[in-house]
Amino acid sequence: MPSSQSASTIHDVADRAGVSPATVSRVVNETGQTADTTRERVIEAVEELHYRPNRTAKSLSQGATQTIAVAVPTFTTPFHNELLKGVRSRLKTVDTDLLLCDLEWAAPEASLTKFLERGAMDGLLAAGLPMTEAVAREVKKLGGPAILIGSHWDDIDSFHWDDTKGACMATEHLVDRGHTQIGMITTHHETAIRDARVQGYRNALTAAGIQPDEDWIAVGNTDKHAGFSEESGFEAMEALLDQSPDIRAVFASSDVQAIGAWQALRERGLSVPEDVALVGYDDIKISQFIGLSSVAQNMHDIGEQATDLLLRRLHGAGPSEVVSKLITPSLRERASSTGRRQNGHH
Repeated sequence: MPSSQSASTIHDVADRAGVSPATVSRVVNETGQTADTTRERVIEAVEELHYRPNRTAKSLSQGATQTIAVAVPTFTTPFHNELLKGVRSRLKTVDTDLLLCDLEWAAPEASLTKFLERGAMDGLLAAGLPMTEAVAREVKKLGGPAILIGSHWDDIDSFHWDDTKGACMATEHLVDRGHTQIGMITTHHETAIRDARVQGYRNALTAAGIQPDEDWIAVGNTDKHAGFSEESGFEAMEALLDQSPDIRAVFASSDVQAIGAWQALRERGLSVPEDVALVGYDDIKISQFIGLSSVAQNMHDIGEQATDLLLRRLHGAGPSEVVSKLITPSLRERASSTGRRQNGHH
């Protein structure tokens, strides 16, 4: 669509139809009485100019459906899909529209700013957003409630995880299984999540009297999903086997990386867990069915809880203080690290 058409305003439509902006508003919002011939002219002008009324303005004028937006680095990963399922579950019983903003991994702040400038939402859930003073200012400009998921800011509601503790749990589990040479698969992107999980891994090894070896940490080359992908996990596992062939246990910083690593082990003729024990992170749904031990973040539940708080904020019914919920993950022990063919909890 040409930019001149996509930028059409209510005044453009009014000029084309030969009516006032108020008449255009009545027609598009279906309020008040308008002569049939006038209504037809307005509709024709709307279609010709590809005019789309501002959703928030329409909601306010009609007291109608509110719109909330969910901003995620990508909604094509299983991890963020679980979050969106939780959001959808909470919205089933309310008359609320949902907008999705797919933030760019490389420049999430810029893509969020562009999205917020459109002003098409009443409230915002922002997942996996690296927080800075500038980002916080942009979020607050929304003029409505905003909730962070997976990151934290002092005066913005948030649900975030203790990633250091989660990684420590995963590594401690492998130590408890008798492993002393434990590798880690992570991403080459410097992020707070990456750093926290690497720190948890190192903390657990040090506490067990095991000296962490830099050759035990591997990354993949594939940039898809900032390195949190099956391809990256496959590449990292190959690198790990080459640089540290004595490794007998691996902690992957995401389940999709662990799934890729599992395939790399198969192609090298190695079995899980007989030759190499494997633990992932996120506990996505497929992990339960393939027997992958994983650190659970309960994304579905957090999606529901965050959406519930956002809806209460929209109706002025939330708590008076800022909500800052730090969630401790839990470990789901399965066959990939224990050899047992049933789910267990730690």
